[in-house]
Amino acid sequence: MARKSTLAFLKTEAGSGAALGLAAVAALIVANSPWAGDYFAWLKSVHVLQIGPLRLEETISNWIKEGLMAVFFLVVGLEIKYEILKGELSNPKKLALPIIAAVGGMAVPGLVYLAFAQMLGGPGQGWPIPLATDIAFALAVFAVVGKKLPSSLRVFLLTLAIVDDLGAIALIAVLFSQGVQWLPLLGVAGLLAAFALLGRRRLAGPFWVLGFGAVWYLTVLSGLSTSLTAVAFAMIVPVEPRRETSQSPLKEAMHDLHPYVAFLVLPLFAFAKAGVSFAGLSLEQAFAPLVIAIALGLFVGKQVGVFGAAWLAAKLKIGDKPSGASWLQLYGVSLLCGIGFTMSLFIGVLAFPGAVDSPEQIEVKLGVIGGSVLSALAAAVILNLAGRRQQQREDAAAARKLK
Repeated sequence: MARKSTLAFLKTEAGSGAALGLAAVAALIVANSPWAGDYFAWLKSVHVLQIGPLRLEETISNWIKEGLMAVFFLVVGLEIKYEILKGELSNPKKLALPIIAAVGGMAVPGLVYLAFAQMLGGPGQGWPIPLATDIAFALAVFAVVGKKLPSSLRVFLLTLAIVDDLGAIALIAVLFSQGVQWLPLLGVAGLLAAFALLGRRRLAGPFWVLGFGAVWYLTVLSGLSTSLTAVAFAMIVPVEPRRETSQSPLKEAMHDLHPYVAFLVLPLFAFAKAGVSFAGLSLEQAFAPLVIAIALGLFVGKQVGVFGAAWLAAKLKIGDKPSGASWLQLYGVSLLCGIGFTMSLFIGVLAFPGAVDSPEQIEVKLGVIGGSVLSALAAAVILNLAGRRQQQREDAAAARKLK
């Protein structure tokens, strides 16, 4: 049952990779077309949400970042909880290697970024940008080039990306939640505690929708990143089924929200954040220290950190290599982890707050896109080569049996 759930998730996330890619390409086209002015004006336009006395006023860019992306983090949190309790992460041996690899995949990219930022005179605060892995894009590339590879590699990639995102969420909470208003934050804590207690009664879906909305609203008022409380809320959603329906609120939410996140929330975020205008872009800006530090953090730092940590853990017998997988295949998956697109862009917005077309934001986008594309292309080449080698071994073994 756990395996079926994981494979369904993989299928959904992999399928959304095409939508993400199209949205990113569309953003680049629009940002460099006669409609560029309208595109950037739309992102800066202010819109009001009011329900009775409750009122919030934000730009489209912020509504996407703090509103729609909260739903994304809710789904990530639900998946983390399910995998810990019922799925792959419930097996300590399967959990050890991707966790260690995820730690290496966060530490080394940050160090690579800081090294090049210091060497080239770039800003130091962008070091968290290359730490995250984009689950949907990474799985989309794997789905295309990894069809003949062991399924254990897919589970390894998913587990690593979930742990990776959890680390990124923790960093967001620590580094980018300044100016917190404590009264609304106390309200958030109180609501989470109350819903955790009431959740034992296994109430229906609308209860959880209203609860999440209330927690989200108070989080926005508090100034805390909605990503953190979205994951916290996911942790109190019951995984056990309700008696009257035999349906788990957690699994219902995962099932209902996955398509919206995969084919609406993430593509819309990509469309809002990937738009880079090349008008007036100089060669100097294209190779600015911030661009190089981010791109190398993703492309070099991720593969070295993930593969190096996994190799060391396996050699020390702390963790086990994915069953049936070769080191070349694992290296290809390590390259996939350098696709940081959605999460890296999200952290970039927090690390360099300002207009979507500010010089820093343009350089963040160039670095993230450059590093992610390089990682995807290199991973595709390595995984395709590894797949051909495995097929040759299987053909040779079949031929020996025939003799």
